[in-house]
Amino acid sequence: MKTTLLAVAVALSATAALAQSMPAEVTEPVTITFYNYNLASAGNGADATRKMIAEFEAAHPNIHVEGVPVQPQDIATRLQADIVAGQSVDLVQMPFAALGFAAENLGAVALEDIVPAEELAGHFEGMVPNGLELGRLNGKTYGLAYTFSTPVLFYNADLFRKAGLDPDQPPATWAELKEAALKIKASTDALPLATGIYGPTALDWLMQGVINSNGGAVINADRTEMTFASPEAIEAIAMLRDLAQEGITENLSITAQMEGMAAGNTAMYLQTSAIQGYLVKGATGNFELRAAAMPAFGDKPVKPSNSGSALSLHSTDPVKQRAAWELMKYLTSERGYTIITSEIGYLPLRPSIVNDPEYLGEWVKAHPLVQPNLAQLEKLAPYVPLPGPNYLQIGISMMDAMEMATFGNDDNVAGILTEAQERTQRLMP
Repeated sequence: MKTTLLAVAVALSATAALAQSMPAEVTEPVTITFYNYNLASAGNGADATRKMIAEFEAAHPNIHVEGVPVQPQDIATRLQADIVAGQSVDLVQMPFAALGFAAENLGAVALEDIVPAEELAGHFEGMVPNGLELGRLNGKTYGLAYTFSTPVLFYNADLFRKAGLDPDQPPATWAELKEAALKIKASTDALPLATGIYGPTALDWLMQGVINSNGGAVINADRTEMTFASPEAIEAIAMLRDLAQEGITENLSITAQMEGMAAGNTAMYLQTSAIQGYLVKGATGNFELRAAAMPAFGDKPVKPSNSGSALSLHSTDPVKQRAAWELMKYLTSERGYTIITSEIGYLPLRPSIVNDPEYLGEWVKAHPLVQPNLAQLEKLAPYVPLPGPNYLQIGISMMDAMEMATFGNDDNVAGILTEAQERTQRLMP
């Protein structure tokens, strides 16, 4: 890893030395690369991305966008290899988990360093402040929130009624959730609760929201110390363990969780709102699907974290920087977020379009499940990327320990988390 990072640093230094001021516009034909994980998927994500690229190119005839499909877990590795090989890396759909690494090791450019201040402020106007914070590190913007969402509690209103519960009063706290889940368990054959907290692709985004909502954090504010064995974090994991011990939730794969909810065999599912389309398709004609906010710990404020990605600019060529910035502006414009929300399922960073009939107004009326997700924008506690070249190893080790503390045979939640915290701290830069 150190050898690879050194090679990346040398490659970036060589190209950065040639960089000049970004021009005000693109006046000659130029091609930029767009590393994008939605293009690597099947269905709505890829289709909507191709649609946005086509619209952008039609409006900017001098700019050609070469889409590069890459799976999200492979983006950092792919960028390292391509930078060392001297290939053009211009714009990237960067998973939030990798944004810190991208800024510190892969040449992500702070927008404040290349975009004129007045132009940058003009584009930021009307964006949700909490959303803008998602891409900021050390006071600068290394990424613009692109496809992101918060966790919502999807629930099967028919199963609520069968258990004698009022579907108009979904659980607002974890204690209320447990009470409702026990009634569902006693009166139906359904799994009371599935969560997207654990699983091979879950990493720690949802867990950050759970622990934040109990007054804790998995890492301190300056990203130097792991803190997921604090009393607040231990209490949060102990709550999840209690749900598992009661048979309310099980350690299922993400695929099994989604399929169970879509088939009507699960009563509640805490997961990213981005799966709404999949669940709606399964529920249509079979059961009534609803959505509520992420549960709170008593009267403590809910602080949901976010999943998804930011757009990070990596080009050192001034003309390509302008072209990539123009694409960033389109993708995070009113039109861009309209497509992202209505055709992929993520949140718009511009609240003014939610009720505007020119953009999302009619779609939101027809899709009320998006409302809890929109409401949580104001409560959003931005995902904190884990630092250094070992960020993935740190996250996986931490989540493995939390999964063991939740579903394992050892009741010593504090001991499991403390040992894991000490181990992951040694992997910190």
